[in-house]
Amino acid sequence: MKKQRLNIEDRILIEELLRQNYKLKDIARAIDVQPSTISREIKNRRISNNSSLKCDKTDRYPFICYNCSKKINCKKKKYYYNYKEAQKDYDNKLKYSRIGIDMSIDEVEYWNDYFKDKIKDKNQPILHIFKNIEDEFPKSIQSFYKYVHKGYFPSINDEMLARSFNYKPRNKKEEIKTISKDNVIKKGRKISDFEEYIKNNQCSIVEMDTVIGKFEDKKCIMTLYLRESKLMLMFLIKKYKPSEVTNVFNSIRKTIGNELYRSIFEVILTDNGWEFSKPEEIEFDYDTGEKLINVFYTDPYSSWQKGGIERNHEFIRYIIPKGISFDNLNKKNITDMMNHINNVQRKSLDYQTPYQLFTQKYGEDISKKLHLTQIQKDEVNLSYKLLNK
Repeated sequence: MKKQRLNIEDRILIEELLRQNYKLKDIARAIDVQPSTISREIKNRRISNNSSLKCDKTDRYPFICYNCSKKINCKKKKYYYNYKEAQKDYDNKLKYSRIGIDMSIDEVEYWNDYFKDKIKDKNQPILHIFKNIEDEFPKSIQSFYKYVHKGYFPSINDEMLARSFNYKPRNKKEEIKTISKDNVIKKGRKISDFEEYIKNNQCSIVEMDTVIGKFEDKKCIMTLYLRESKLMLMFLIKKYKPSEVTNVFNSIRKTIGNELYRSIFEVILTDNGWEFSKPEEIEFDYDTGEKLINVFYTDPYSSWQKGGIERNHEFIRYIIPKGISFDNLNKKNITDMMNHINNVQRKSLDYQTPYQLFTQKYGEDISKKLHLTQIQKDEVNLSYKLLNK
């Protein structure tokens, strides 16, 4: 066959041959296409008058009334083929075929309900959702964002999608007590010392930080991010209290033992927050005097040096947006948040979860001791509703 699409010259010829009462197969042969192509062209692009009475003859070739002997006095609906109107219809469909949504109404309703449950009700990240439905959803993730932006899924809007809008600039700079630049505790613990240590030692690296709700809150969330598995441990502590950090690490060490404590937390990289101003209290076993782990500090105002934990904090903000107080949280809330976050599939982990990788390496018994549990992928919930369960 010559081609798949008809052009305006073909349509001029179709109109002329129809007027001359050519057979369908003869028109097809003249244009060098299949007869079905000509048949669809005429039926889909014929024009008609406004009569409501239907003529059964127009259901068969030639589908129009050019050569009908009764057309002069006929009161029924008349059809004609006009090459100009046919070409105009073709051009419009070609132009707008990619505009709108290429899904049926039933599909739209089904996926609207599905995404409402996963995004609006459970606040699951988009990549996590799409990994679970990649063989079912008929469009790409880019098309999904476009459809949401255009309002085709009525239960979802742009504000529900992470990174759809830029962050607003802060109105004020929070003044937080930090370790001074030349503090003696930073000797041998600076970022240059960290880089030298990991260059000469093969070890696991843990990033440590805190997340704050409102500036006036008395509580904050302390986080430990294991780079290898991207697992994040979370603890509710009093703000700016070094003793609270010490208590967390003492509890972990007693729970899992010195050997695993050294293995998992051999190197800790943190910022200059005042709550981390007593590193020796978590580095040493004071019963034996043995040094178990090593604490290092990033440069001031260099959060990118521990970028893994900073990015992982976004999951916390999925659940608790900035500006909401942490003082009403309890240990169960923190544990629930931790487990749902750790069961989000990560593209960088080949769509495995941090919980899976950590448990594969250290075993379920250690996971349980650290209050880690598995959450089924469909049950992952990163919405504020999680805190009300």
